[in-house]
Amino acid sequence: MSQFVSQFSANAIVGEPEVVEDARSVRSLATHPAWLALKEAAVALQQVQVKDGSVPEEADKAGAAQQVDAIIASISELAPHFPHDAAYLDALRADFRRWADDGLGVPDFLDALNAFQPQQHRVDGLGHLVVFPMYTQNGSTNRLVEAVLVEVIWPEFIAELEAGDYGNKLFVPLRFVDFTPGYDTNSAVLFPETVAMREIPSFTWGAIFQDREAARYRRVVRAASEITKLELPDDAAAMLDDQKLAEETFVMWDLIHDRSHMRGDLPFDPFMIKQRMPFFLYSLEELRCDLTAFRESVRQERELKALPDAELSEAQRQIRDHAKLVQYAVIFDRIFRFAITGSRVRNYDGLGGQLLFAWMHQHDVLHWTDTQLTIDWEGVPEVVVALSDRINDLYWRSIDRPKVSHWLAAYEMLTETLTPNPASHWARGLPDEILAGVPKGYTDQVLDDEFPLSMFYEALNKKMAGVIESTAGITGHSDEK
Repeated sequence: MSQFVSQFSANAIVGEPEVVEDARSVRSLATHPAWLALKEAAVALQQVQVKDGSVPEEADKAGAAQQVDAIIASISELAPHFPHDAAYLDALRADFRRWADDGLGVPDFLDALNAFQPQQHRVDGLGHLVVFPMYTQNGSTNRLVEAVLVEVIWPEFIAELEAGDYGNKLFVPLRFVDFTPGYDTNSAVLFPETVAMREIPSFTWGAIFQDREAARYRRVVRAASEITKLELPDDAAAMLDDQKLAEETFVMWDLIHDRSHMRGDLPFDPFMIKQRMPFFLYSLEELRCDLTAFRESVRQERELKALPDAELSEAQRQIRDHAKLVQYAVIFDRIFRFAITGSRVRNYDGLGGQLLFAWMHQHDVLHWTDTQLTIDWEGVPEVVVALSDRINDLYWRSIDRPKVSHWLAAYEMLTETLTPNPASHWARGLPDEILAGVPKGYTDQVLDDEFPLSMFYEALNKKMAGVIESTAGITGHSDEK
């Protein structure tokens, strides 16, 4: 959601106490007849929609219109539970009605999207009913009608962080309550650009499902630590047994990560400008933001630990304690899940995990000896921050470089730590006709798996693949055993 950072200026507001109290009943709505009817109608509608969200077959239109009527009726029945979203739910019903009246062509829900402003109501436990024709990242690529019941995660210490050095008015952390099939997947985000609409507005929010991130992390890291015989520090182990603690840790991580995309010495704007680049550039950008969250957490932990505990507020104590957990989360999620999740086709998150693991190994804070993984936690902060510095220096220097020269410098930096594919055109040196040509020639020469898995990861992947696959659709309410 980094592409939204520069486009929002309004201040967040808090809900009235009676609104919050009412909205906290959102979990009970998962069994409400109106919600169940809405889900049933949405699923039925999905069966006759095509990729762009329309219902093209004349034989399907009458039945689809009936499902739209059922969705509108359900929204009307559920609306009193969400008074803070009244304008949105009114616009939503109007958009559904117009879509049906116009013959169920390509849907346009811009009016409802513009009325939905969850960033204005960041109150812990606040509920939202979200219904749109949309695709779900890492899930369905079709713009089908999806429905989600969610609640906001906004503990006091996060509010203090966001009000201080880590302002991010667009960031909305969420927890799943219930959802339609598009979210029974790996998707852990709710982004406005996924909605079917006639034009692109200035986006004002972006949401991440931290309960899914946390539950996925707990399952994967528990299994990986057992497989690699890694002895976890007590506080890292405690996070694996506490879903709420893990959720709050991921909220802190994502708050800092998200704002980092538009801050620093940036040679390019990686998401505002839709540009084709070698996938490893996106690897470095995502890792840069994660390592910024890591280094900021190191700073917060050290500064607050230096103060007497009695002088700290409860929120400061929470920031201090969660800051250490963010450091564990960045490392373990990156090296255990990111590196071996997804295909080997331009897997930029996977590459970032491989780089972090190899960097730590080659700088002697991570060891794989006698088939056991050990980590020198005392030395980890300096080593990981050094990788952050290395990427930041690449960016700073690249401000003065042509675009393709930045690409070449980034590749050189990666190959200082990772071994490229033996068949790599880049590793052998691109020919003069490519170097003197257009950027597309460079990207065409990048192999889908430019940096294959190491032998360590090949072995780990065989044992972890099933665990990682099992996390599709996981939520904070899922059974972890």
